[in-house]
Amino acid sequence: MSILVAGQTCWQTHKADNASVIIDADKFFRHARSAMLKAKHSIMLIGWDFDTRIGLVHDDQNDDAPVRVGPLLDWLAARNPDLQIRILKWDLGVVNSLARGETPFYVLKWMFSKQIHLKLDGAHPAMSAHHMKLLVIDDQLAFCGGIDMTVGRWDTSDHRENEPRRRSPMGFAQGPWHDATTCISGPAAVALGELARTRWRYATGQTIRKTERDDQIWPDGLDVEFENVAIGIARTAPQYEDRQQVSEIETIKLAMIGSARKYLYIESQYFASRRIAEAIAARLKEVDGPEVLVINPEGAGGWLEAKTMDSARVRLIRLVEDADRFDRFRILYPVNESRSPIYVHAKIMVADDDVLKLGSANLNNRSMGFDTECDITIEAHDQSTRGKISRVRDTLLAEHLGCAVEQITDAVKTTGSLLRTVDTFSRSIGRGLMKVPVRELTVADEVFAESDFADPERPAGVKYRTASFLQQRLRRPKPLQLG
Repeated sequence: MSILVAGQTCWQTHKADNASVIIDADKFFRHARSAMLKAKHSIMLIGWDFDTRIGLVHDDQNDDAPVRVGPLLDWLAARNPDLQIRILKWDLGVVNSLARGETPFYVLKWMFSKQIHLKLDGAHPAMSAHHMKLLVIDDQLAFCGGIDMTVGRWDTSDHRENEPRRRSPMGFAQGPWHDATTCISGPAAVALGELARTRWRYATGQTIRKTERDDQIWPDGLDVEFENVAIGIARTAPQYEDRQQVSEIETIKLAMIGSARKYLYIESQYFASRRIAEAIAARLKEVDGPEVLVINPEGAGGWLEAKTMDSARVRLIRLVEDADRFDRFRILYPVNESRSPIYVHAKIMVADDDVLKLGSANLNNRSMGFDTECDITIEAHDQSTRGKISRVRDTLLAEHLGCAVEQITDAVKTTGSLLRTVDTFSRSIGRGLMKVPVRELTVADEVFAESDFADPERPAGVKYRTASFLQQRLRRPKPLQLG
């Protein structure tokens, strides 16, 4: 039974000629720059945040193009008068830009440019965020994932302590950061281009024609992992004006949790959705249910996030651990060689070797129904694709545990367990995974935990509805209670 059902667990499914998972922003920024240098007609950047000052590469290049985002886009436009560059940024995100000292020079210039068009997207309910991250080039190539082209995202997979290149444009040192995205070509990229144009129309009222290009493009140096594979595109979008509520991402997350047989591997910035936690808890109660390994940051950044997201996480960890009768659940955070925490910003879910989902949506309420999000899903229908999906999961685990991918693959095969594999490579020094701390909650924490103030599930007045896909196709002897 396919987990990808248009209108339920995804918006559309399309073939990708080529597709790859890109781990950490050093690689993403490098490949994004390479792809933008190949643009002939259009570049569309859609994100939660965007900073013109960041460098996309940190070493010498054998081309004349600038390495910083703002000068690069200006250079591309000057070199090609047929190129149209459109940047769509969450309107409230501009407050972040001003707070960190970003110059308004490019913002003002691009608002009146004939080739580079910067728009602030306010087409959302009050306090909702535009969180999806898309880069679409010539409607031929698309990047979709969790990495914003902004301050604090750049890092290599080594996540070294005191990395000299990991600094803000103002020169401030920044901590280790783990993230991920995808690169896709072919009809699936065309569909992501359609989504980007739809977002632009909602925000601006302007309709953009699809780009026509005969030749195919792919970033230099990026290995192709998947060929001729079906891609499911799932969205979250809150009800707003004439736009109906869209909760495909929540549906596919719950479907993946419900369908996993042996392993459920998750990376997320948060663990704050009660609906997701209850679905995991239900599976852990089953005698033959799957192992669940969640990779989170050690803690959220900022006072409000600590009060809301971390407090919610404490309550939900307790809920899940109470249901974990067979010791099949872990929630861990990664540390680097110096045992400093690595901030996890990636949003990934892998069910067995069968389904890989990656995008912008976290395990919090906002991502399920209040912000705009976009995830892509690859579902395996042959052994070759299963091997590639498990390779992605093992690569992520190998990065976190500081060992070779082949060691992880062999250990999973030998032990038949992700959790025992983690235990095998756990050590008290160097890279590794640590148990997420569960602190005692104060009265104030209890008030903020799982509140609608910072992490609402739906816009005001929009009722929750369980998707018919979950009602009809994932019934068990004791049906999963999803609220």
